[in-house]
Amino acid sequence: MKFIRFAKAGLGTVLAASLASCGGFNFSIDSLNPWRGPAERTRTVPADATEYACNSGKRLVVRYLTGSNAAMIVFRERSFRLDPAPSASGARYTNGSTTLVSNGDHVSLEEEGAVTYSNCRKAVG
Repeated sequence: MKFIRFAKAGLGTVLAASLASCGGFNFSIDSLNPWRGPAERTRTVPADATEYACNSGKRLVVRYLTGSNAAMIVFRERSFRLDPAPSASGARYTNGSTTLVSNGDHVSLEEEGAVTYSNCRKAVG
């Protein structure tokens, strides 16, 4: 029985010493509080990009590449290039499966034949 008590005390001491010696251990009891509210995410929009506010509260970020006249669609998880394509009016960029149509200050994005971002206008602030 003495060995079990000794082992429990020893394990607690080793654990406490290990945690205390971890210089990179950054723990806050507040991080466990489920009622503190959602953490606000900062938006990361490249400096040379244009952000659009679309229907359904969606946001679309587009970088227009001046050297090649192409456009880059920038999503949080991925980005991809669209090349210029013929258009009856305005500008059109595509990669075969995704198409960005720009007409005046409105843009829309179509993916695999379905419009996924519609009635997009330049976002304010």
